[in-house]
Amino acid sequence: MTALSFTHTPNANPASDADRAAILADPGFGKHFTDHMVTATWTTDAGWHDGAVTAYGPISLMPSAAVLHYAQEIFEGLKAYRHEDGSVWGFRPHANAQRMARSATRLALPPLPEEDFLASLRAIVEADKAWVPGPGESGEKSLYLRPFMFASEAFLGVRPAAEVTYSVIASPAGAYFAGGLKPVTLWISEHYARAGAGGTGAAKCGGNYASSLAGQLEGAEHGCDQAVFLDSSTHSYIEELGGMNLFFVTKDHRLVTPELTGTILEGVTRSSILDLSKELGLDPEERRIEIEEWKDGVRSGDIVEIFACGTAAVVTPVGELRWEGGQAPSTAGEAGGEVTNAIRSRLLDVQYGRVEDTHGWLTQLA
Repeated sequence: MTALSFTHTPNANPASDADRAAILADPGFGKHFTDHMVTATWTTDAGWHDGAVTAYGPISLMPSAAVLHYAQEIFEGLKAYRHEDGSVWGFRPHANAQRMARSATRLALPPLPEEDFLASLRAIVEADKAWVPGPGESGEKSLYLRPFMFASEAFLGVRPAAEVTYSVIASPAGAYFAGGLKPVTLWISEHYARAGAGGTGAAKCGGNYASSLAGQLEGAEHGCDQAVFLDSSTHSYIEELGGMNLFFVTKDHRLVTPELTGTILEGVTRSSILDLSKELGLDPEERRIEIEEWKDGVRSGDIVEIFACGTAAVVTPVGELRWEGGQAPSTAGEAGGEVTNAIRSRLLDVQYGRVEDTHGWLTQLA
C-alpha cells in the first residue's frame, strides 16, 4: 500500500497579515479557521487516494450522502504548539492516530494508516504555520487541529459506505479559560446516558456528543456548566462528562478515575495524567466509581480534589456537584487544588517545550 501524498494548491485569497494578527491576538476557541484544509478520499476499489491541501471552504455533498442519514463519521482533536525556537510540535499525535483507527473500526469506516494521519497533520501545519501562535503570545495559545472522516457516498442503504472522505481543518485557540482558571459546577444527569454497553462510547464520534447535549441543557437549567453521565444500566457508576474524563484525588494520595468499560472515551490527556501521576507522588487507580462515593467522599473529606481533563481545556478543576434535591460542596477553592494545578502545569510545560520531554510525547510537525 502506497503512503498518501498531499498536493498543495495555495489559497488564492488568504487572510491578510493584519487580519491574521488580529485573530491571533484573541482567537477564542473554534471561532476562526486557517487558510487551508486537508482532504483525501477512500473508495472500496482504490483505497486511500487524492490527498490534497486546498483552500479552506465549503464541502460539497449530495443530499443522499450516507453521513447525513446514518451518522457514519468520526473525528479527532489535538493541538500544535510553537516552541521558543519557532518549531511546531504535536502532543502524542500517534495516540490520536491509533484512537482514530479504533473509532473507524467501530463505525465501519476504513482506518487511516498512522503514517498518513501524521502526514496530514504535517501538511496542514506546514501550509498554515503562520497561524500557529507564538510562545510569548499570552500563555496557552495553540493551533487546534481537527481531523475527521465521514461517509460521503450518495446512497440510502444501511451498510458501510463505499466512499469516505477524510479532512483536517485547523483553528487558532486561546486559553480555554479566558478570565483565568475557574472551577466548573456539574449536574448529575439521571435521565440521560451518554452511551450504553456495546455502543459507541469508546469511539470518538459525533453521536456521543449529540447524545450528551440534552443532559447538558438540563444542567444549564439548574445553573451548572456541564453534566456528569452515569452508566446506562444502573445509573449509579460515574462515567464522564460530555467531552471530558474525570479524576478524584484522595487524602491518602490516590488518583482515581473511572476504568474504561467500553462506554468511556480513552482520552489522550487522561492517559498522560495516569503516566505522570507517580512522578507527582500519587498512586493511580482505575476502577468503577459509584456516584455515592463522590457525594460521601466530599462530605467526609476522603476526596480532597476533583478535576476533569481533555484536549481543549487540558485540566479543569471541578467545583460543586448538584442533583435533583441535593448538592455536594466544592473542594476546589477559587482556582483548583494543589494537585490539580501541578498536573496542569506539568502537562503545559511539556507541550510548550519548557521542560524535557522524558516520555517521548512530542512529535515535530513543522
